[in-house]
Amino acid sequence: MPRLHVFSWRVPSRLFARQLQELSIVYPAMSSAKADGGQNARIGKTVVAGFSIPKAVNAMVSPNVTGAFLVLGSAGLLVFVVCLLWLVLSAPVGRITVSRSVNIAAERDRIWSAVYPFGPDFGWNGAAVSVTQTGKGTGRVVTSHIGRDDAPIERSIEISNETPMDGFTLHYTDDTSLAQSFWENYRMDVRLEPKDNGTTDVVLAETDRYRGLAFPIYRFFALRRQARKLQTWAETGRFRPGGLFDHPATQFGMAVLSALIIWPFFGLNANGLFLAITLTTVVGMHELGHLAAFRIAGHKSVRMVFLPLLGGIAMGGRPYDKRFEVGFAALMGAGFSAFPVAMLIWASMEHQPGMTEPQYRTVLIVIMIAAFFNLGNLMPVWKFDGGQVLRQIFRSAWGMAGASFAVLAVLVVVGRVAGLPWSAMVVAASVLAFLGVVTARTSHEPKTALTPMSDSERVALGLAFASVVAIHALALAWAARQLF
Repeated sequence: MPRLHVFSWRVPSRLFARQLQELSIVYPAMSSAKADGGQNARIGKTVVAGFSIPKAVNAMVSPNVTGAFLVLGSAGLLVFVVCLLWLVLSAPVGRITVSRSVNIAAERDRIWSAVYPFGPDFGWNGAAVSVTQTGKGTGRVVTSHIGRDDAPIERSIEISNETPMDGFTLHYTDDTSLAQSFWENYRMDVRLEPKDNGTTDVVLAETDRYRGLAFPIYRFFALRRQARKLQTWAETGRFRPGGLFDHPATQFGMAVLSALIIWPFFGLNANGLFLAITLTTVVGMHELGHLAAFRIAGHKSVRMVFLPLLGGIAMGGRPYDKRFEVGFAALMGAGFSAFPVAMLIWASMEHQPGMTEPQYRTVLIVIMIAAFFNLGNLMPVWKFDGGQVLRQIFRSAWGMAGASFAVLAVLVVVGRVAGLPWSAMVVAASVLAFLGVVTARTSHEPKTALTPMSDSERVALGLAFASVVAIHALALAWAARQLF
């Protein structure tokens, strides 16, 4: 199922309904303040983590204040991103209809045979393997999507407002993968209108009640793709799965675009571009960890998608089956990234005598960005990786609350060690706690409960979570102390 992030979405299944189960975020790393008494000082500049600050500005504030200013700027960006994520993923936006119309150079009966669930060509795009009519206007669809038991997902449908060859409304009344609550507000409307020139206007519309803007936006583009592919099939008889967005070259371009979008936050210069590229690379490494977890858990297909500004999505090939699988997949993003972070710390300590000051600072900044990103993803917010892991480990609300408080306390302590004022850390912790509350229980439940974890699995996952949090927290604190 796919999974989103800002940078990191981890989700198990190709159905975006399950792609939105878990979210984690990156907080663009801040730069640090450290004056260079060498050449830059002689030309009237202070170097702050690779950035040049004019002497006029430096005269007004001390290096420590400058560093705090840069960190507070990143904290402000954090608040902005968190609010954006709430809007994208959890804000109650109500009932929305997304639609797409297309004019197809084909007879109406050919198109009807493809869009009508009981038509002979309903499986034109491979989404439906078979359809069995069970009554007047009701049927059972076997889809090509794979469920948690490695069997095809099946759905019961009900057709209403049907006018043969003109249109109908479709509802889902049962799903072998998702609880019916997911479909209770959903309907799909299809309308066909023949034209005098032999073409047919087709209107596809999906209506549902949403929390957050991500899913309706996704459905808009999915409907747009479906309409285009229907047009191609009806006019040429050919169907090609996938699309331009799925092509590796497109995804590479999306990663480049993502880096360019966040570049201004770090300064429109070479140093800022380096930081933006570093952050985008860190996102990619994080997502690779989720992909590796999916493979280890037995997913037969995985892929990663970059979303500019919102980061990336790691997608598995089926829904989750076990609670341990949920926690393991969530933790592996930061867990996988802990290895290069630890190696960079060792390399910087081992080879510091032979490194120039700019080289040493560059390594420290990379460490700090990677640790900051991954520690942010481990915060105990419902849709973040940390929230996903803790919900699997703790079975009671009190246990979850205690663990969440402990992780937020780690964030506050690390922030203080890095030089942030108490007020800034209290604000950051409060924003994260608020986001955790407003996003709580916004995911859709599976049809049947996931396989529970054994006590040994809970202990193992808990120890792994504590270790990964400790690695990134210590790395961030150490790098910040070296830089500030």
